Amino acid sequence: MTATAPPVADAGRAPEAVRFGEALRFWLKLGFISFGGPAGQIAIMHSELVERRRWISEQRFLHALNYCMLLPGPEAQQLATYIGWLMHRTWGGLVAGALFVLPSLFILIALSWIYLRFGDVPWVAGIFYGIKPAVTALVLHAAHRIGTRALKNRWMWGIAAAAFVAIFAFDTPFPAIVAAAALIGHFGARHAPQVFSLGGGHAGAAASHGPALIDDHTPTPAHARFSRRHLAKVLAAGLGLWLLGMGALVLLQGLHGTLTQMGWFFTKAALLTFGGAYAVLPYVYQGAVETHQWLDATQMIDGLALGETTPGPLIMVVAFVGFVGGWARQVLGPEALFLGGALAATVVTFFTFLPSFVFILAGGPLVESTHGRLGFTAPLSAITAAVVGVILNLALFFAYHVLWPQGFGGRFDGPSALIGLAAALALFRFKVGVLPLLAACAVVGLVFRLALAGV
Repeated sequence: MTATAPPVADAGRAPEAVRFGEALRFWLKLGFISFGGPAGQIAIMHSELVERRRWISEQRFLHALNYCMLLPGPEAQQLATYIGWLMHRTWGGLVAGALFVLPSLFILIALSWIYLRFGDVPWVAGIFYGIKPAVTALVLHAAHRIGTRALKNRWMWGIAAAAFVAIFAFDTPFPAIVAAAALIGHFGARHAPQVFSLGGGHAGAAASHGPALIDDHTPTPAHARFSRRHLAKVLAAGLGLWLLGMGALVLLQGLHGTLTQMGWFFTKAALLTFGGAYAVLPYVYQGAVETHQWLDATQMIDGLALGETTPGPLIMVVAFVGFVGGWARQVLGPEALFLGGALAATVVTFFTFLPSFVFILAGGPLVESTHGRLGFTAPLSAITAAVVGVILNLALFFAYHVLWPQGFGGRFDGPSALIGLAAALALFRFKVGVLPLLAACAVVGLVFRLALAGV
């Protein structure tokens, strides 16, 4: 066994076994550099694990990714958990998945505190003034990006249009839209399989980068073989942790306490994140802003901006929602606003990501026994199409609050419109990255607000 991986593995032979400590250092590093959303995060893992270190082969990597694409939750974090589990058993999966999230959690707690503590300071307000229209453009770009992949025929366009009308005109709950789309995909595939055979999207021809530690034909390790006993243990452990966490919140605050309600709400959100973080944002908005009023619409947009600028899954925006809600509701009293916000952010993160670990540790052995035979993509294809309509509605919602901050009866914010148009042009025409785009818009917003204030 080697203590550290060579910079580039010898192309003629498989790498030597990887120590747990070496893998831990890589997962920690990944947690701090995983910018760029799921596509960028998956690209980083592919470059590091398949091409450079060759810890896993292309085919095994894509097989695991296709499974993660079928699950609710952040696919990049689940993929890291899967590979960590495959290499170093349960602890390997827990460490890989947790380190993918924890750096982002700590960073977002700090940024959320700065936002609430200093948000009224002119230069901070100026930065967010420029970022908000950029976030609107990012959401619109996400709808376009997912749509070009998912809307391949008129049936998929019809599902997307129906989902948009359902949520825009009738305020249909997001879970109902997901359920309806899944049923359409399930039954529709029986009559027109060619229409719904769009899922996955990553199952292209495998490339060869030399022998890998876990190669195409490497036998499944003993711990990754399916057994009913293992499945029962994982499900019992997951349910036990959920009951333990929820029970502690009930004892602390009662059934209707803010933290208890957050735990229950984000458990449901974790089971509905088909299609990525942008897909679940409308559901989070409906629950966190409209139903529970943990934060307002403007804060929701600001939270998404912070989530875009930090490493880790974009769904970590829920930590911002938790922090703001815990702060506003004073869950630990008025003398402990920061601790209350940090606790709420941690609670939200725990209940959001717990199901992902259960899905991987429980379902991984089944997936390892189905190389090349993983199906059930039709419901996912229909859900992804519906998600396009839902995200388009979210983009309109953001645009309304950014361009008419006092409502349609108030003034139209021309400078925000110009920043938003410039951001959209940068994304669609010049393919500018998220971080440079947000930085440029923040500078423009800051300069404009300071000039307006005569500073």
